[in-house]
Amino acid sequence: MTPNFRRHAAALLSPVEMASADRWTIEGGVSGIDLMENAGQAVARAAAGLVSPGARILVLCGPGNNGGDGFIAARCLKASGHDIDLRLLASPDSLKGDAREAFRRMGLPHDSLLVNGRIAEDLAAAVNRADLIVDALFGAGLDRPLEGSLADIVIAVKASGRPVVAVDLPSGVNGADGSAAGQAIKATTSVTFFREKPGHLLYPGRALGGAIAVADIGIKAEVLDKIAPATFVNVPALWLDAWPQADPCGHKYSRGHALVFGGPVSATGAARLSAGAALRAGAGLVTLASPPGALMVNASHLTAVMLKKVADVDAISGMLDDRRFNAVLIGPGYGVGEAARAAVAALLKAGRAAVLDADALTSFSEDPAALFALVANGSGSTVLTPHEGEFARLFPDLTGGKLARARAAAERSGAIVVLKGADTVIAAPDGRAAINRNAPPWLATAGSGDVLAGIVAGLLAQSVPAFEAACQSVWLHGEAGRHAGPGLTAEDLAPALKPAIRALVERSGPA
Repeated sequence: MTPNFRRHAAALLSPVEMASADRWTIEGGVSGIDLMENAGQAVARAAAGLVSPGARILVLCGPGNNGGDGFIAARCLKASGHDIDLRLLASPDSLKGDAREAFRRMGLPHDSLLVNGRIAEDLAAAVNRADLIVDALFGAGLDRPLEGSLADIVIAVKASGRPVVAVDLPSGVNGADGSAAGQAIKATTSVTFFREKPGHLLYPGRALGGAIAVADIGIKAEVLDKIAPATFVNVPALWLDAWPQADPCGHKYSRGHALVFGGPVSATGAARLSAGAALRAGAGLVTLASPPGALMVNASHLTAVMLKKVADVDAISGMLDDRRFNAVLIGPGYGVGEAARAAVAALLKAGRAAVLDADALTSFSEDPAALFALVANGSGSTVLTPHEGEFARLFPDLTGGKLARARAAAERSGAIVVLKGADTVIAAPDGRAAINRNAPPWLATAGSGDVLAGIVAGLLAQSVPAFEAACQSVWLHGEAGRHAGPGLTAEDLAPALKPAIRALVERSGPA
């Protein structure tokens, strides 16, 4: 399996890119109506799998190709014995192209969703009579809020409590960024085509889409070579080729030496969590650089992690004269202020792969440009790991969808940006971005981010490229949370990395 093929398997397509995939497939000789037939049949199969034979199914169709998929689904479901009630948002005379042909082929009676611009009086009754609803109103390309009568339709569907199969994405959800500015349908299942869309993974779209089924409708994977997608779901297929391989002749020094900077005696735990995670992630050695006043506290807790006294910025620069320290992490529990800014400057000037987290980020909240200048002038790769609050302090002018904000922040800062959350986005200055999906909700606990930062440092120490190291770390962090399970604390995460890493090692051999 080639790296390019693996990346293609993880690709997410924006609505614009999906339209290009359709267009190039049609130009290659596959008719648009054939693609629509395959899509509608996939929707019909998904709907039929959720109800008993002969069930009543309400199919709500919009005026575009999403509605065309609905027409085909309705025809197939009728042919298999279901009782179909079809409602159309537009006049049949206004339908165009493949949607018009799909309507012609359907040959089924239909009623209007809107009468004189208002919701049809019997729609609520029709919704409540149905055993299942197919939402074929609007697809992934919707970029405006559903308001007025359109919102009333969505409200009626949600109020019914009936299961919903959404065509592509639930109506009201933006496929590019997962936003839902107005009303949006909540689906039981969403049937999408060829590849998932960012809106399937980004909140609130992720919470509204239900189970996601990706249907093969006849688009060849080779079309992705033309699209060159830059957005991916964060799964091993994306970065497995960069996973650090164990050298049978290697030793601890060949696996890198991560240096983690700790803070004062009142806040030592965060850096120890990071250091332990860096070691578990595979760094051959990890040293915790401790202020003199915290030395004994740290010494009483550490075993495999080494300890070194570092009194000030001059001592930091002296330590980094040792080139064996090839990855550094600063921020967890370090303290906010001038000392932190000076330490970050010394680390970035030394040209090591660096992870900046927590206090190291907050210390630049009044002058983010100074941090970005340090990154630009440094010769090593840099990874920033902000949560939303830290992100807002560094990038106060960046608003909008999470994916676009993370990309813009990476371009501005010159660093890999890991914008944390339930739908963590990892973005690179060159435009690549990955969206994570495996993090369980119980990772939202104190110290969890310190562990994540340590995993990144541990992988950077093993010379994994920064974007791939960040993606690997976020995925491993999620898997560790899954293995540790509900009720976990941050101390549980480093040990729980072991089964996740074992599974990766077993998968990362020759494909």
